[in-house]
Order: sequence, then C-alpha cells, then structure tokens
Amino acid sequence: MTPSALHANRLATRVKLKDEHIITRMANIAEGLEDVIKLGRGDPDLDTPAHIVKAGQDALGRGETHYGHPLGLPALRQAIADNIKAYGGADYAIDEIVVTPGGQQAMFIIALSLLNPGDEILVPCPGYNPYSQAAELADAVVVPVRMTMDTNFTLTAEMVRPHITPRSRVLVLINPNNPTGTVTAPDEVEKIAQLAIEHDLIVISDEIYSRLTYGNQRIQPVAALPGMRERTITLSGFSKTYAMTGWRVGYFAGPRELMVAMAEVNHAFAISTASVSQHAALAALTGPQSVVEEMRLTYDERRKVLCAGLDKIGIPYAEPQGAFYVYANVAAVGLPATEFCARLLAEGRVLMYPGVIYGDHTDDFVRMSLTQPVERIREAMRRIEAVVATIRAGQQMPAAAGAK
Repeated sequence: MTPSALHANRLATRVKLKDEHIITRMANIAEGLEDVIKLGRGDPDLDTPAHIVKAGQDALGRGETHYGHPLGLPALRQAIADNIKAYGGADYAIDEIVVTPGGQQAMFIIALSLLNPGDEILVPCPGYNPYSQAAELADAVVVPVRMTMDTNFTLTAEMVRPHITPRSRVLVLINPNNPTGTVTAPDEVEKIAQLAIEHDLIVISDEIYSRLTYGNQRIQPVAALPGMRERTITLSGFSKTYAMTGWRVGYFAGPRELMVAMAEVNHAFAISTASVSQHAALAALTGPQSVVEEMRLTYDERRKVLCAGLDKIGIPYAEPQGAFYVYANVAAVGLPATEFCARLLAEGRVLMYPGVIYGDHTDDFVRMSLTQPVERIREAMRRIEAVVATIRAGQQMPAAAGAK
C-alpha cells in the first residue's frame, strides 16, 4: 500500500473533502505570480477602525489575556442584544447569546447541536459552503435549494417547499446572501417564516452582512417575526461590518432552552473566545457607527465601478444589493466558470472564484469581491476585458509576466 493510500484510509468517513480545495489551489498559484488583483476572498481590504484597535491594545495592557466567560464577555453580550434589537431584531437576554471565535465556528456548533445523523438541512445554493461542510460533519443530509437569476438568486418559500420531507429539521437563510450579494425581500422572508412554522423547522438566520446593503434594500430579521423567536438561531459577527476578520469574533442567539446546551458545545471547542478580541468587539458596538457607513459607501462606490466594467464587457450579473460581492455569468464568454477563473489568473493575474464552490448547480458564474480599491478594480476590469477578448477570438494570451 502506498503512503498516500495508507493515509487516505486513516481519514474518517465523515471527511468528505479529501483533496486540496480549489480555493487553496488557486491561492497557491497566485503566490507564484506578481501583481495579482485579488477579487476572491471575502476579507475586507479596509483596516479595522482605529478606536477598535486601540480598545484591543488597551485590553492587552490591562492584562486581558485569560479565559473569559464560556458564553462571552457579559458586557459584550449585552451590547450584542442591544444591537440586535436596535436594528429590528428579537429581544434577547444575555444568556441567550453565545460569542464564538468567528461566525464560521458558530455554523459548526449549530449543526453539531441540532442535527442528528440522517436529518436534513435545507441550504440555499449558491450559498456559503461551510454550512454544507458543517452538516456533513454532523452526518446530516444536505438538501440544496437551487436559486437562479429568475429571482435574482434570492431564496423564496416556493423554492423551499418541494424539498421539505419528514426528515427536514433546519433551513438556512443567508440574507444578504454570500456569494450572490442579493437580498431576500422582507415579504418573502415572512413567507419563508410561515413555511418554517408550518413544517416545524428551525431557521438559521445568517445576518452577518445585514449592515451592508445598497439602495432601498432592507433586511428583515427572522427572529422578530411572529412565532419565529422560539425557532430561529440568529447568526452574525464582526468580521464584515467592522473589517475585523482577523480578530475572529462571531455569535449566535436563540431561545434559552437551546442556548444552554449549545453553549457547552462551544465551550468544549474553544473554552472561550479570545478576551482581547471581545473587548475590541465591544468597542465596535459601543463606539461611533459612522465607520460602518463610511465602509458601506466605499463598497457601494466599488460596486458601481465593477458593474460598469462588466456592462462594458457584456458580462451579465445578478443585481448586487448587499454584502460586498457581485455574482457574474461568464457563460457567454465561451468557457465554464472554473476554466475561466484558471485562465484569468494565469493570463490576467486576477483572482476570483467559480460559483461551483458555493454549491451552484451550473458552472456558469463567478463570485467577484469588492475588496480592492477603485483603481485596482478598474485595472482588474481592463485585464478581464483583455482575457475575454482572447477567449472569444479563440486564442490564448501569454502566461502572466512576473511569475516567480
């Protein structure tokens, strides 16, 4: 038996992805090139606001370097409760909120706490892929609910209904959605909530991008709707709204009857979220909120520039209404999105990801992130236009200059 076969056999059957992920593979390729414009990851290029950084530094200076409360810093949980209510959400007590090392860990805690082997979790596709990974680790069954351009890649109750079975337990709603940057309208959220009540589903309401919307879009918090507080887990965090990805602070909130046990699962995983990060998060919520509006306006400007560039090239896209993504259809270029992304990186030094990563049932779309300054986005669009022209002409550009 070869070493690779031996090691592969050591992996538990619950580990579904046994090869290098396409994101890792493309990141490795990008490391070998110079001047790559990264429109892939959902990591803001903007720095954490200064007053938040200072709060973290001050916390370190005070010796806040020890374990904290398993549910999270009480003052932070109170600030989270106040913030949820201020933006139209449910009224939570601080023992109904659990602070986690990032929103992504919250997804895994929720899945492991609520799903038994064989239970079904309904996940919007395209949608954020760790929900599926978390469900797989819980030996649950992922039921993809396909979204299309017909509804601007937003989830509807009528899309969900045919997928409900006696084994359905949990429904995921990501609003605004990642990777599509689209918003499910309040009236449709109400219909989805009624469907959850009708079929006794728990809803994971992922609202991590809820402060980043454009135009007249409004996010309806699920738990605030009639009959939904007791069957909703609200998930959010600080990474996107406050450009705090590296601080790793997220949270989930829900009915006390569930939170007691779920908090202990989180306790077993992490003991507690880093104390310094929690003090920084507290400063984010209690400090000036003008920093959020400044960042939102920055993303909005970038959104308009990127969309104008796609219009010029003739690449259609879903209307970006929130978060900081544009979901573009590259099928008309003449290549599957996976191949298009590979060529774009090799020939144009622009990094973005195909929609199949996020569960899209077609290989037509790419996710583009608004995480570069306007001038870099304009340069990226020039490079994309050049690569698209060569593809349409049936040619191939020379390999990108500057390979290391």
